[in-house]
Amino acid sequence: MRTVFVASLRTHLRRYVAAAVAVTVAVAFVVVIGLLTAGARAGLMDGFGAPFRNADHVVSGMGTAGTIALADRLGPNASPIGRAELLMRVDGGVLPGTVVGPIATTPELRWQTLTAGHFPTGLGEAVVDVWVAQSREIAVGDRVRIGEGATAAEIDVVGIVRAPSTPGQASVYVTWPQLLHWRDQLDANAVAVRGDVGELPDGATVQSPEEYVNKRRTSVNNGVDALSVLLLVFAGIALFVSALVIANTFAVLFAQRLRDFALLRCVGATRRQVVRSVRREAVAVGVLASLAGILVGVGLGYGLIALINALAPAAPMGAAGLPARWLLGGFVVGVVVTMVASWLPTRRVTRVSPLAALRPDATVDVDTKTGTTPASVLLVTGLVLLAVAMSRNSTAFMLAGGGSAFVGVLLFGPVLVPRLIRILGAPLGPTGRLATANAVRNPRRTATTTASLLVGVTLTTAVLTGLATTRAGVEGKRGTQHPVDAALTAAGKPVTTDLVDRARRVPGVERAIAVTGAMAEVTGLDRPVPVVAAPEADEVARDGGAFARVEPGQIRFDRTAYAKVEAGDRVTVRVGDRRAELRVVVGTGWGSAVVVAPGTLASLTDAPEPLAVWIRASAGADATTLVGRLDDLADPAGANVTNQLQAWESEQQELRTLTWLVLGLLSVAVVIAVVGIANTLGLSVLERAREHAMLRALGLTRRQLRRMLAAEAVLLSVVATLLGTVIGVGFAWVGYETFATRALSDATMRVPWLSLGVVVLVAGLAGLLASVLPARRAARVTPAAGLSLD
Repeated sequence: MRTVFVASLRTHLRRYVAAAVAVTVAVAFVVVIGLLTAGARAGLMDGFGAPFRNADHVVSGMGTAGTIALADRLGPNASPIGRAELLMRVDGGVLPGTVVGPIATTPELRWQTLTAGHFPTGLGEAVVDVWVAQSREIAVGDRVRIGEGATAAEIDVVGIVRAPSTPGQASVYVTWPQLLHWRDQLDANAVAVRGDVGELPDGATVQSPEEYVNKRRTSVNNGVDALSVLLLVFAGIALFVSALVIANTFAVLFAQRLRDFALLRCVGATRRQVVRSVRREAVAVGVLASLAGILVGVGLGYGLIALINALAPAAPMGAAGLPARWLLGGFVVGVVVTMVASWLPTRRVTRVSPLAALRPDATVDVDTKTGTTPASVLLVTGLVLLAVAMSRNSTAFMLAGGGSAFVGVLLFGPVLVPRLIRILGAPLGPTGRLATANAVRNPRRTATTTASLLVGVTLTTAVLTGLATTRAGVEGKRGTQHPVDAALTAAGKPVTTDLVDRARRVPGVERAIAVTGAMAEVTGLDRPVPVVAAPEADEVARDGGAFARVEPGQIRFDRTAYAKVEAGDRVTVRVGDRRAELRVVVGTGWGSAVVVAPGTLASLTDAPEPLAVWIRASAGADATTLVGRLDDLADPAGANVTNQLQAWESEQQELRTLTWLVLGLLSVAVVIAVVGIANTLGLSVLERAREHAMLRALGLTRRQLRRMLAAEAVLLSVVATLLGTVIGVGFAWVGYETFATRALSDATMRVPWLSLGVVVLVAGLAGLLASVLPARRAARVTPAAGLSLD
């Protein structure tokens, strides 16, 4: 049998090359998922998790007093994370609610990037975030005053920094001893530690930086770890696609060799010897192709990381190390699936007599109970599991149900796909009708050829729909948390009436409105504040103006500007000799203007004046430049700039990283789908060499043969695409109900019809492209040579 083994590999080299390609791309897909996921996690640690990336542990849950004690005890080995909201005066201007944070003593624990000057080394020194520096025109060497009363301190600006992380982000950073100067206003919640943390008080939690950052990200998404969900989904898809592509290729390969196996049985080979020979061939192909797949996957993964970083520098992928588990997993998947896929087709020939196997084999009737029963069971089981997944918000049930339902659809393929091809091919001309008849003559072969593209299109449709839904949900969340992109708010006197016109002319401003009101005294606040009514807020607000629709008897504060005000408090608002008793409600994202109902404002003043300009930025506007230009307008007008774009840019980092991760994985999946259909189509052409020769002998020209094969490929592609689109939208809806609604309470299902139309067009072109080489090869064979093939 060793001679048979070598001869078989030599004789069927072309077919085994196709099988090796299938294994290689499948293993490469698994490896690419591992590398891109590692790159995404590293990118998130470089951004969102920057304050903790060089630490060994993160200690939290001790409260401000415990955090201060631990930071003092560990000294340079600790980098506390905290903030104090203080008043800052710059060049005569007042910035209430300025966030001041700590800078680590040890350079390795500093997570801010220095862009000018140097880091503070002692009391009286600070670095300023680049956003604040540009908007307030603060430069190295300037002096600012931070704090009020006895705690006020003159601080020298010694550097400008850029800070990528939301958890520890501040406007000004000072040394830890300097920050303790305002300990009464300090809120400290965690400490990044290098080395041993020592003894900790009860209630303290010690986590690795990755665990802590993952928990913080999950809490932002209402308990949903989007990256882990994506990893689990794509890992399941990778396993499924790998098994399908390899199994399809080997099914076609060994279907063409049934007569060879039967002949071996006739000349004396036992069933065990035939199966053993097949396994040897499969192991040889599986091992070599899996090793090649690992190399291709590593190269492709690092290439995609570099490409994503070049295309989207705002959503960087980090430096990914080689994921050993994914490399090993890809190798195991390649070898094991190859052996299983190659062994199953031989069961038929080893279970029947050699003479029966040598006879012409009629196509199995897939409409029989044997063919439809397993498909029905899997489909029903999958639908039940998907229903359970939606009711329990279970990703595991969703994957199991999706896999079961999809396998059921694939098993129904020999029944469903030919019928759809007949429907689409009916209006075509003679060449199209011939292609249709040829495509549906062997239903099992037809279903096998379309399977890879069906998987790819289903995945593409589901992901594109999921991304559209996620973006819609994130925009809704943005509207709630950051309704106004930027605001110019009066600091003590009304702003000039033409300020809104000048704001509208600033490049990057889409719309701007003037907001009128009166300067009022509010109990509990030590200075007058602008009280406004904004019935026209819907023109600029990201939430449609909902934040500005205040009920009579209420007053709404931005809690980021007025941290001491609590929801439900009763306050007295005075404008001159008029007053109103109002109940406090809170929100966030529009600045220091306090919003009341139009009727309430009318009861407080008869002559409202412009006190703020609310601005909506254009799509794609450079946020840093825009805020700087707005600040140039604000200073002469005596107004303060409220910048919500900075917070939005930071919060967008995870979504950008996840989006590019998905697009990278999706591109690989689409390539695999195209390779899969090209592979099986090429093997199908080899299998039908005698048929094509007969058509040529009956008068079909080479050009007509190529057209027929091209039309057949396009029909197969379009049918697979349409079917995959329907299934993909269904799977996207299940994913939406399972975890999107939990992660984003404002999410609504969005189907990107234009993008899906492009997918259909691209898939048809991919099918046409996949047919080029097999059609040319078939056309080159002369009728006489083709009829002599066995």
